[in-house]
Amino acid sequence: ESLNVLCVRLVFCLYAEDAGLFDQAASFSKYIAQYEPKDMRQALISLFRVLDTPSNERPDLYLSEELDSFPYVNGGLFADESIIIPKITQEIKEALEEAGHFNWREISPTIFGAVFESTLNPETRRKGGMHYTSIENIHKVIDPLFLDDLRAEFSEISKTGIKKQKEAKLKNFQNKLAGLTFLDPACGSGNFLRETYISLRRLENDVLRELQDGQVAFGDTNWNPIKVSISQFYGIEINDFAADVAKTALWIAESQMLKETEDVVLMHLDFLPLKSNVNIHVGNALQTAWEDIVPKYRLSYIIGNPPFVGARLMSAEQKNDMVSIFGKAKNVNNLDYVSCWYKKATDMMAGTNIRSALVSTNSITQGEQAAILWKPLFKSGIHIDFAHRTFRWDSEASLKANVHCVIIGFSSVSNNSPRKLFTSDILQTANNINGYLVDAPDIFVESRKEPIVDVPSVIFGSMPNDGGILSDFDTDRKNEIVRKYPVAEIMFKRFLGATEFLHNKERWCLWLVNISPDDLRKVPPVMDAIQRVKELRENSNRAATKKLADFPTLFGEIRQPNEKYIIIPRHSSQNRRYIPFGFVSPDVICGDANLLMPKATLYEFGVMSSNVHNAWVRTICGRIKSDFRYSVNIVYNNFPWPTPTAEQKAKIEKNAQMILDARDLYPDSSLADLYDPLTMPKELLKAHIANDKAVMQAYGLDVGKTSEADCVAFLMKRYQELTDRADAPGNA
Repeated sequence: ESLNVLCVRLVFCLYAEDAGLFDQAASFSKYIAQYEPKDMRQALISLFRVLDTPSNERPDLYLSEELDSFPYVNGGLFADESIIIPKITQEIKEALEEAGHFNWREISPTIFGAVFESTLNPETRRKGGMHYTSIENIHKVIDPLFLDDLRAEFSEISKTGIKKQKEAKLKNFQNKLAGLTFLDPACGSGNFLRETYISLRRLENDVLRELQDGQVAFGDTNWNPIKVSISQFYGIEINDFAADVAKTALWIAESQMLKETEDVVLMHLDFLPLKSNVNIHVGNALQTAWEDIVPKYRLSYIIGNPPFVGARLMSAEQKNDMVSIFGKAKNVNNLDYVSCWYKKATDMMAGTNIRSALVSTNSITQGEQAAILWKPLFKSGIHIDFAHRTFRWDSEASLKANVHCVIIGFSSVSNNSPRKLFTSDILQTANNINGYLVDAPDIFVESRKEPIVDVPSVIFGSMPNDGGILSDFDTDRKNEIVRKYPVAEIMFKRFLGATEFLHNKERWCLWLVNISPDDLRKVPPVMDAIQRVKELRENSNRAATKKLADFPTLFGEIRQPNEKYIIIPRHSSQNRRYIPFGFVSPDVICGDANLLMPKATLYEFGVMSSNVHNAWVRTICGRIKSDFRYSVNIVYNNFPWPTPTAEQKAKIEKNAQMILDARDLYPDSSLADLYDPLTMPKELLKAHIANDKAVMQAYGLDVGKTSEADCVAFLMKRYQELTDRADAPGNA
């Protein structure tokens, strides 16, 4: 901790010297250079004491003239004398001297976040959910939240023709800027607060420039034309070093903006001693009352990117935070950690004009999390004002944050204007943005054990629960065993996980259902596998697995159908327009990395292979990063199937067969290759497009005029109708 504080102080001194904040007589670089390494520690202690002492109190310090030339900094940056300055080596001295050759005046405060991130090992970052933010991504949050409106308002004011009216409006607008307050309740190294401050100050400089062009007098030289202050910005951060970085970054940003203002108003403005407070508080934001940091009646906006920690990756402390925020609400253990910030922001906004925008893991708008989180939040009175749908979130650090995020702006303030919905930075206006970030009513698709309509059930494939002992034989190993023990031929069957199905990989399993003990004993490698499965299950910590040790010849759960079935990979790339489904013989064993539909026909295959069904999947399913995670209870059981005429059904079946026939034209290609958008054969694409049209017609949708967003909105309304009917009295 002490070393971190020391680094921040040294960076500030280097910046202050290059930025002209120190007098010419006060050269930090020269001061350091004159000392041998053994004396530098005491020299730094003396310097820090001076920088924290007002001029009128310095006589008690018995200063040299050189030290007394350094200004009073204020702000508490150099106040803590308890930090332990380490022994300065020759290498450290040389590094400081080398740093002095860099032009620190031009440094971006954003780099502090990158430097801080680089000091953390990947495991620390993962556990803390820490991801630092590029300026571009910060503006995806703050521009639609408030900055676009402020810029538009200023643009209108600048067009005012009457001088006195324009002057009055400009001054009122400047006061408005100075009256806004911001809270980042997971501020990290302060990038959101710093970039927001700079954006407001640049807008304020535009105001001053307009006033100057109008030849408005700014008053005497002691008058400060700047009203926007870093005191308007509040942060909460659990990491004390990050908090120190955030404070220093804001001060440096304030200094840099002061220089820009001097060029506008043509007058010198003193920066030191620091006059503005930096309101960065160290603590756990989920255990801190935000109103103790900034009263809600003074707060304008809540912004930031809270920690990205998945529901299954939280520490014990983070799980306790979840309980403290949500209590015993149903299924909250399935929510990502970031959900806590949405709940606290919602509580803070109640009965106020506060608006919020947060960056989140995209999973809170997908699968079961969407309903668990957003249903109660919407009931409490909030609505979504704008959103960026899933995109990759990158930081400016060397370690890129490989996460997929959404940005959601929300409030309880009355909002009759169109909502803004961004997809890959393409803006569309929406009447409403629901919890899935779709322009549709606030409908929630919740877990359902049976299909909402009368269609075949979908179940999991068989689960080996064997550590790969029974279920993972390559062809060479399988053939070797059969060659030595021909009776083993009947014991092996093709096995399909999702990878094998999609990538046409050959894998075999020992399927020992109805194999006699006598035959088993004739094959020593099989007996060895059975013994190892028994031992593996006996040593498990799960009681259910221990019981399976009594049946070591069998998969842990067997669901293999006796007829041809449709196989559904549970995970599939987001890059595919269509998730590849397929018919499989009952002699091929379907593993639990897939789902399967027994008793399926071409009709079910056609509907599920359509873009209508895939649009539903893209909206409703959970994700791993951004790849699709198909589920039975959320995706399939809630899918609102069409009610086709006999003619429409026959047309879907015909097109479904065309899809299968088109695949057969390329027997050496895997489904992954066939459904890669770059390599998809034209025959297959044409078959799918024909099938899409047939399915849309079965729903009564206009093929030429219905966009995917319209299609999803239609499906959600249809889902709500089916749900209301299914849940009506007498239909339970």
